[in-house]
Amino acid sequence: MSSAEVAQLIGRFAGSFGAPVRSGVNVTSLQPADSGYAVLSEQGEIRARAVVIATGACNRPTVPQIAAAIPARVTQFTPFSYRNPYDLPEGGVLVVGASATGVQLAAELQRSGRQVLLSVGEHTRLPRTYRGRDVLWWMHEAGVWEQRYDEVEDLTRARRLPSPQLVGTPERVTLDLNALAELGVELTGRTAAVREQRVLFSGGLRNVLALADLKLERLLDTFDEWARVQGREHELGAVERFAPTVLPGPSRLHVDLDSGEIQSILWATGFQPDYQWLELPVLDQKGRLRHDGGVVDGAGLYALGLPVLRRRKSTFIHGIEDDAREVIEHLAGYLSAPVPTSDARVS
Repeated sequence: MSSAEVAQLIGRFAGSFGAPVRSGVNVTSLQPADSGYAVLSEQGEIRARAVVIATGACNRPTVPQIAAAIPARVTQFTPFSYRNPYDLPEGGVLVVGASATGVQLAAELQRSGRQVLLSVGEHTRLPRTYRGRDVLWWMHEAGVWEQRYDEVEDLTRARRLPSPQLVGTPERVTLDLNALAELGVELTGRTAAVREQRVLFSGGLRNVLALADLKLERLLDTFDEWARVQGREHELGAVERFAPTVLPGPSRLHVDLDSGEIQSILWATGFQPDYQWLELPVLDQKGRLRHDGGVVDGAGLYALGLPVLRRRKSTFIHGIEDDAREVIEHLAGYLSAPVPTSDARVS
C-alpha cells in the first residue's frame, strides 16, 4: 500500500463503526483532574477517567547537539523539513544516519546528481526478499515480530534499535550499503564531532559493517531453521547468503566544511516522541515515558505504538492489535473498579 492508501484504510475503518474521531485538533496539555484527567485541546476540554497516549514515537526528528557547531553557510535539513532533492542547494550533501530514512534519502539525492557522503553508524541490514518471499513475511511467519518485551534480554537497547535498511518499491529492491556504493555514494564512519569547521568521523566503520553483516547472517539462520522445523522448505526458494558489505578503501576521517565540498547536511539520525504537552510526572530523566508494557506510571494512563511496547512488532500498524487487546484489558479492569474518593492517583 502507498501512504495515501493506508490513510484511506484507517479512515474507512474509523467510519465503519462510527468512532467519534476528531481530526485536525491539537491537544495542548494533559493534566490531572478529579478522578481522572483533563485533556485540553483547541476545541475545549475533555474530562476522562482514563487516557491512552497513542501519539507514537516519531513526532520530532532527533538532531545531535553538534549540529549547533555547523557554520551557517552549510544548510541543514531533517527528514521533517526535506521534501525533494531540489530543495537543497547545489553541491555535495552529507547524510548522517544509515537506517531506513538515511539510505532512502541518500539514494534519492545521489540519483538527482548530487554527490552524497553517507555517515554510517549502527544499522540493521536486511534484504528486501529472501528465498522468494518478502523479508517481512519471514519476520512474521518465523515469529521474530512476536517476541515479547518480557522475553527480551536488554529491553532498553531493543527499544532503541535502528530501523531496518528497507525501502518499499513495486520492484522490491534491496537498498543496502552495497547498493548505495554502486550508485556512487561514499561511505564514512559515524559522525563524532565538529571542530574548526571540520566534521570528524569515527574510524571504526569496518567493524560496524562486519557487525551488521554478522547479525544478518544470524537472522537468516533463524529463518532457515524455522522453515526446516516447520517442514516448509519445499514451498520456498533455495537458501541464500549475501555478499558482505564492501568498503573499497580506507574511509575518510573528516570533511572540511570550508572547502565547499559539502553544501548541505541532512540529519537522518532518528526520531523521538513529543511529550511536552504532558503535565504529569510520568517521564524519566531522559524524557522517556515510564511504562510497563503500555501501563504508564500513573493510574488510568496508558500508551500504545511505542517501540517493543509488548512485542517487537509494536510500532507497526499490523502489530498494535495484540498490544491493544492486552492494554485495553487492563484499562477495562481499571474502569470497572470503584471511582476513588480522593484524587491521589498520580504520584
